[in-house]
Amino acid sequence: MKIAILRPYRRSRSQTEIVGYECLGETLNPFSLIKEDFTNVKQNDPALHSTFELFFNYPGLWALLFHRIAHWFYNKGLRFLPRFISAIGQFLTTVDIHPAAQIGRRVFIDHGVGVVIGETAIVGDDVVIYQQVTLGGVSLTKGKRHPTVGNNVVIGAGAKILGNITIGDDAKIGANSVVIKNVPPKTTAVGIPARVLQYEKSATKLSHDEMPDINKEIFKYLLKRIEILESAIESGESKDIRQKDHDLEIDYDDFIHSMD
Repeated sequence: MKIAILRPYRRSRSQTEIVGYECLGETLNPFSLIKEDFTNVKQNDPALHSTFELFFNYPGLWALLFHRIAHWFYNKGLRFLPRFISAIGQFLTTVDIHPAAQIGRRVFIDHGVGVVIGETAIVGDDVVIYQQVTLGGVSLTKGKRHPTVGNNVVIGAGAKILGNITIGDDAKIGANSVVIKNVPPKTTAVGIPARVLQYEKSATKLSHDEMPDINKEIFKYLLKRIEILESAIESGESKDIRQKDHDLEIDYDDFIHSMD
């Protein structure tokens, strides 16, 4: 079974380092991978209280099971049987994974409902994908047209990652973000379209509460600006107002440059 083994490479574009991945591929026993998928959930999901729950409450896990089998047949040159197995998995789990998609080890599709992973998508190891995520294409031409997701990536609920782009290792994609450009390693992408923010990697992989809120920061800036203007009108003193305005502009400029 061909599994995504990702080797990083770098290229420069307009003095910005872009990190991508080449899929080397490796033949692994699909049943060993399925066993590892089940073990991964048991070891890492605090909501799991018994092995019995795995059979009824984890559609993402079962979607991976169907995909591992379908992908194995697909790599043997078959086409109808893998699509048939994939269709059964989609009907039972509401997760749509093309049998040609390359899914790494210990991937966890949490909740699962509405996840779509396209034909040429590549997903690395230890990736967490939440419900309603789409790894989709933006082209009708054949060839690589879906995203490549690196290792240890967290993709929040409802996020759409579109086109032949690369999500670097340890990156986080905020919920409901629409990503159409490369995301460097160890950064966070949020918004529509997504903006890339630098962040210090948290010790907790699923620290969604630490993701920056762009809209919130902009509204805070506007409210502070209004407060300064109102204070200027009431007091009539310009020196102190100019200093506050200068300090506010520095804070705002730092925030904007964090998204470069």
